[in-house]
Amino acid sequence: MGERAIVWLRRDLRLHDHRPLAEATRRYPSVAAAFVFDTRILDRLQDRDDRRVTFFHRSLAELDRGLRRHGSRLVALHGDPTLELPRLAERWGASAVFAGRDPDPYAVERDAEVARRLSGFGCELRLVKDHVVLEAPEVTAPDGGAYRVFTPFLKAWLARVRPEDTEEQTPDLTRLAPAASLEGLGLEDWSLERLGFEEAPLPIEAGEQAALRAFERFLDRIDRYGELRDFPASDGVSGLSPHFRFGTLSIRLAAREAMARGSEGARKWLTELVWREFYQAILWRFPHVVNSSFRPEYDALVWPGGDEEFHAWTEGRTGYPIVDAAMRCLRQTGSMHNRLRMVAASFLTKDLLVHWRRGEAWFARWLLDYELASNNGGWQWAASTGCDAQPYFRIFNPVLQSRKFDPQGAFLRRWCPELAGFSDERIHAPWEASPLEQELAGCRIGSDYPAPVVEHQTQKARAVALLSSVASRGS
Repeated sequence: MGERAIVWLRRDLRLHDHRPLAEATRRYPSVAAAFVFDTRILDRLQDRDDRRVTFFHRSLAELDRGLRRHGSRLVALHGDPTLELPRLAERWGASAVFAGRDPDPYAVERDAEVARRLSGFGCELRLVKDHVVLEAPEVTAPDGGAYRVFTPFLKAWLARVRPEDTEEQTPDLTRLAPAASLEGLGLEDWSLERLGFEEAPLPIEAGEQAALRAFERFLDRIDRYGELRDFPASDGVSGLSPHFRFGTLSIRLAAREAMARGSEGARKWLTELVWREFYQAILWRFPHVVNSSFRPEYDALVWPGGDEEFHAWTEGRTGYPIVDAAMRCLRQTGSMHNRLRMVAASFLTKDLLVHWRRGEAWFARWLLDYELASNNGGWQWAASTGCDAQPYFRIFNPVLQSRKFDPQGAFLRRWCPELAGFSDERIHAPWEASPLEQELAGCRIGSDYPAPVVEHQTQKARAVALLSSVASRGS
């Protein structure tokens, strides 16, 4: 075994509780941290001010500062990682490259090619579990197969998890490679401008320290999570999903704290963490979901909704305030409350009858916390095409959802300010207001705010008929 190893940072932009870094520093006396600005991903982004690029760039800058405090530095590369990473390993004389395992089909293909190229000069790629608490092969159904329904997966996950699964993985930062030994191996200038991007405003602070502070703040209110989580105007959710997506917060830390608390709110939040692991397991076991429906009989379904309906949805002008507020919030901040994701997805697929893939792609473009597994799983759940999907005959009523979860219309007034003058009762369905009420509210429906693009009950009946025709064939 040689003296040097590289930790290839991907979705783990932190120094605390870091399994690849811990494993590498246990085995090798000199360990370098490297990140590749992957042009195969970056070149496909539609927006040069993509918030995700700003988020990981700021997180990397903080991580580099942390490495420098320990006498090392980040090696930043730019290009195709299947070429750049092996080139770095060979130049620096590394015997191994450590990284967190990723079930995304692109990552699987990329990592296989990196491993092949590394082996050409005697270097090994060692992939370790870090992005989840339990990987798909660790949660297996009694018949040896995969779970396709969440509730039995949750029960199996809770029965299988052990203290060692959430145990902190502490790197030995005294074994970081000296900065001098890394000179000339990567980009000296890896500014956003150099990478072809520009700064974007973020809804939350980026980086490892911000993640740890946000987590501590959430722990102060975690016991009330179950009560508050569905109300978008309240501070009820954790807001930590971008940190899990980029790995600025350890999922092990989150899970062990939730399990240690033991309150009803903490148990409910842990369940949400396991939902994330469920969708990661689905992606691992059934990678076909990336390009098709989990239930293949739905691939032949013709969704009648078209561009007009889709653009009304993306632009927040459907005439349904809860949907419009959610979509405007997404576009302006890169975030959307989980309850509203379900409402918005249901409305696109079941009211507007637009293919779920178009909504999936829109969320993938704008969500700061975008993860392929969760986004795909959530959209297929809403469209009734996925595993453990919402039954096709259960369809969210956007007005009832609005009245139940934003009763005073606080969220609606923030994102649809033209509706602010309506009463708490009328704001959820402003088209029901009389001409006098509209005049007093300073908002004429059909002029100052759109009239509903569809009638919910009519579209619900159409959706049930459409989806039941496929469900009957598949049964």
